[in-house]
Amino acid sequence: MKALLIALCLALSSPFVLAQHTDKETQEDIKRHRAMAAAHEGAAKCLEAGKGEKVCMAELQVACKGLAIGKYCGMRHAH
Repeated sequence: MKALLIALCLALSSPFVLAQHTDKETQEDIKRHRAMAAAHEGAAKCLEAGKGEKVCMAELQVACKGLAIGKYCGMRHAH
């Protein structure tokens, strides 16, 4: 019984059982991550230009629309 349980656990942890992304989905994820990175770089440049946090956050929200969950474009700082 113990051997059967171990075999079952090993079978379920196999990479073939886990959901795999297709190449197309992986490429879409890569594009989305690059777009989020570009949006965050834009927010950093906005802050460097002295435009203020409210303005830069508004620009970030526009740049990230449809890319990530939440108003922080997939990231949130501790301040």
